[in-house]
Amino acid sequence: MKLFRMIPLAIISVLTLTTVGCSSQDSSKSNSEQKSPDQVLGVSLSNPIKVDKEKGTVTVLSQVNGKYFNQTTRHASVEQSGSNGAKSVLTAFAKPEEFYNALNEISAKEGGNMTPANAANTHVEGTPIKMEVTWNGADRLYDINDIIKDSNGKKIAFRFGGNKDRANEKNTGCLSCLDSCPVGIISNETYTYGAVESTGEVKFTGNSDLLPEDGTYVATVYSIDKDRI
Repeated sequence: MKLFRMIPLAIISVLTLTTVGCSSQDSSKSNSEQKSPDQVLGVSLSNPIKVDKEKGTVTVLSQVNGKYFNQTTRHASVEQSGSNGAKSVLTAFAKPEEFYNALNEISAKEGGNMTPANAANTHVEGTPIKMEVTWNGADRLYDINDIIKDSNGKKIAFRFGGNKDRANEKNTGCLSCLDSCPVGIISNETYTYGAVESTGEVKFTGNSDLLPEDGTYVATVYSIDKDRI
């Protein structure tokens, strides 16, 4: 009789061990499938730029540069291998030509009016571009005017200047500049070139009260700003 009573207990023990083993494996599998820090909104280091023609968006993987929480800069976003790669609030992982081509894919039209000769007194033209930023754990997309502060309280208003050939020639890596620029793919029509570094008319810094800490990967999302057309 004792032998028969022991058999069900043995079966229960085996089932319990099996269940625990499966739970452990499932947990391990779940952990392995979690996103790595560089995966944000469908972009990553292995795939740093994404075009969604249906939504009309270009998404670029970038990284917060905490240096510009306190220091001023004229660069919103610069590709990390360019000569200005460490000089922007957000360090990008897509090259200017890739960004230029992506904006064309969503039907943005370049202004093509900026040159080194006229930059100091010319405002960039081209399709108005909206720039938004988000990161893992953020509750929404934040407008560029939320995450970068203009000391004059004016709005950053990007336009697709173009400048692909000059961007390739200069190799600065500039995607988005905070004053009108003859090299950056998009730039801010609010100010002419030199407003930050030459005349000191304005200072731009990253908003440390909102942006995540230095080194955090973010997704920068660009689209045609229909409210400004």
